[in-house]
Amino acid sequence: MERTASAVWHGGLKDGKGVISSQSGVLKEAQYSFGTRFENGIGTNPEELIAAAHAGCFTMALSGQLTTAGLTPESIETTAAVTFGKTDAGPTITKIALVTKAKVPGADAAVFDKAAQEAKANCPISRLFKGNTEITLDAKLV
Repeated sequence: MERTASAVWHGGLKDGKGVISSQSGVLKEAQYSFGTRFENGIGTNPEELIAAAHAGCFTMALSGQLTTAGLTPESIETTAAVTFGKTDAGPTITKIALVTKAKVPGADAAVFDKAAQEAKANCPISRLFKGNTEITLDAKLV
């Protein structure tokens, strides 16, 4: 399976701007710029897209882990916060903090915690960053 996205950029780093589009069409010429990446401009940026991808990936993985344990989640809500900072190597994603709340009828804390840790360790986006970026998880059963 292969998924694609594309980016087009016009101009210099600080005064230029670009658009990002995805194969599915969900993103169609979504605007991004220096201001949306390093300031609070209107539009998206690569780190925001990584946060969305990680939140979605982890949430699906947690649903899968719970299903394997014989549980059906009523709802799972996850936020991923990507920290983008400067290191000696240059601008780097230094941390991703996952915060999730799940309503899972019949689940006990131990089963839920094990499923959450497995999802964190094994979702493809987590594996992509493994060894390069600190990933934390705050998982609550509600």
